[in-house]
Amino acid sequence: MLSIEDLDTPAILIDVDRAEANIARAQAHADRHGLKLRPHIKTHKLPYWAKKQIAAGAVGITCQKIGEAEVMADSGLTDIFLPYNILGKAKLERLQALHGRVTLSVTSDSLETLAGLAATFTDPGQPLQVLVECDTGMGRCGVQSASEAVALAREIDKAKGLAFGGLMTYPAAGRAAEAETWLAGARQALAASGFGCERISSGGTPDMWRSSEASVVTEYRPGTYIYLDRYQVAKGVGSLDDCALTVLATVVSHPTPTRAILDAGSKALSSDTLGLPDFGELLGIPGATVTGLSEEHGNVTLSGNARLRIGDRVRIVPDHCCVVTNLFDEVHLIAGERVLETLPVAARGRMG
Repeated sequence: MLSIEDLDTPAILIDVDRAEANIARAQAHADRHGLKLRPHIKTHKLPYWAKKQIAAGAVGITCQKIGEAEVMADSGLTDIFLPYNILGKAKLERLQALHGRVTLSVTSDSLETLAGLAATFTDPGQPLQVLVECDTGMGRCGVQSASEAVALAREIDKAKGLAFGGLMTYPAAGRAAEAETWLAGARQALAASGFGCERISSGGTPDMWRSSEASVVTEYRPGTYIYLDRYQVAKGVGSLDDCALTVLATVVSHPTPTRAILDAGSKALSSDTLGLPDFGELLGIPGATVTGLSEEHGNVTLSGNARLRIGDRVRIVPDHCCVVTNLFDEVHLIAGERVLETLPVAARGRMG
């Protein structure tokens, strides 16, 4: 059996025990609080892990793009949520084909998006579930008020091939209470207009752990929870010992006593720091952080007693693991120093 030492660098390593423990922990939390879990596969892009999440108790999966959903459907996943505004003839035709294969739901935040959906889906015997996307503070997509949510629900209800499926949001990090108030008001406005709202879907790994039985949210869409990363550690979700994804790299230069260079740059680690001051840290080497990236080089700053040598192989915990996944063609599943399996990142690059 291969060991980590047999792998070329840079490479993605996934610690199976850590990932499975993260899956179990989140599912237990959801079950304890009466939440349905619908994990977002954009973090791992692997049917292997999507099936593990379903086996642990998830009700279905979330995909951000039709291409991701097609890959998952091809692999046997049967309940898929696409919380994205889908526009254009080509995409709508693909969405219709997908609807014929799996249990599908989507979102909309405008009459323009709804018009395309209504023209494409016309069978009242198999309506497409459409949730209204709500901007509860993130400042991205979503209707801006409860009255707009009601108006859009009415339009969905009028279309013979569509069915109002509830509300969806991606709340701003750390502002779950604000989102809760917004959604509760929208649900009340919908009820006053004669609309039931059994499904209220929210997302974001850090705030999931602040959920309670009193929440109006019925479904949660965490993504990063399966691997975790430095951003999640900074938010208190777990520790470095819980991070399942690391990037294996080699020290290729050591120009000064306090600076080393890795063969992993922005094409392996990503420049998306989510606001953190650097790009990653070296696992098991306190005082060694990745402080600069060019395309093929990672600059490591060494402080304290941190020491490296040319030829050393190191493991980096990145700031944002979701982006890193999409940079590699394959991942290596590991247990300790053993490589258990190498998997292609099946939904990599499926951005349409």
